[in-house]
Amino acid sequence: MTAIAITGKGGPEVLVPQDMAVPVPAADEVLLRVHAAGVNRPDVMQRAGLYPPPPGAPDTPGLEVAGEVVAVGDNVDPSLLGTRQCALVAGGGYAQYCVAKADHCLPVPDGLPMEQAAALPETLFTVWSNVFERGLADEGEWLLVHGGTSGIGTMAIKLAVLFGLKIIVTCGGAAKCDAALAMGAHHAVDYKSQDFVEEVKRITGGRGVDVVLDMISGDYVARNIACMADDARHVTIAVQGGVKAEIPMHKVLTKRLTLTGSTLRPRSDRFKAGLTEEIRREVWPFVESGQLRPAMDSTFPLERAADAHARMDQDHIGKIVLTV
Repeated sequence: MTAIAITGKGGPEVLVPQDMAVPVPAADEVLLRVHAAGVNRPDVMQRAGLYPPPPGAPDTPGLEVAGEVVAVGDNVDPSLLGTRQCALVAGGGYAQYCVAKADHCLPVPDGLPMEQAAALPETLFTVWSNVFERGLADEGEWLLVHGGTSGIGTMAIKLAVLFGLKIIVTCGGAAKCDAALAMGAHHAVDYKSQDFVEEVKRITGGRGVDVVLDMISGDYVARNIACMADDARHVTIAVQGGVKAEIPMHKVLTKRLTLTGSTLRPRSDRFKAGLTEEIRREVWPFVESGQLRPAMDSTFPLERAADAHARMDQDHIGKIVLTV
């Protein structure tokens, strides 16, 4: 099969198509003939040498795929053969074939294109587990999300709308703010020309937000805390702005704030299976009904994975996907 190898630490040019052996599914796995694979920021970090795959995971990048089940392991229900599935995987998605844990798969409904199905798992699992599980977001609460037109940001907007949250996003530029508002964000703040702390105070009447989904960290943490209401929750999922933050602990104490965070890729197979089942129950009906669809930016053939990564570094809105 053709798969994308990372030939060294560096820019998009280190992503090179190579001939590799088709993987064999373990007892609890399925083998997917990949139709599409999502491109995500962790793939970019892995390419740069900053986010190595966990032990046992393939070196080939790619954390989400959609395709047809062509083989199953000994302990997997054979009725999955021939079905269309999308899956969260620990790696190996940039390839013509990929193995996935059977209990990390979700059925692709009729009418949902494979490119869109492949754009769902990574962002959907991340937003659900961090906003709704760790952040305990509830109907009617205020949610602040940075990077409102990223894959994570657009999924957060769509889930917030479906579950009755009031969402404020920050975006870089008026065009991105307009796109976020068109997707359903209640408010979009242009961080290039506006102070998001002051805007959040204005929008919420000085109350603040209940949940912050933060992928920036660094000096954003103190500013996020200034945006937070009493008993609010701050969930960090990335550190694009730096790994160190200065925290005004007196505000944590007086507002009774919760600061937490997580990364998805290193979590146990058991955790991911439980998360898959919760999403199947709570969110997947919206996918089946057509109410939840990913925001799509662009698609590239598998062999042009380097171009897809170059697109990640440009102004884009929504998900970038490789087609096979």
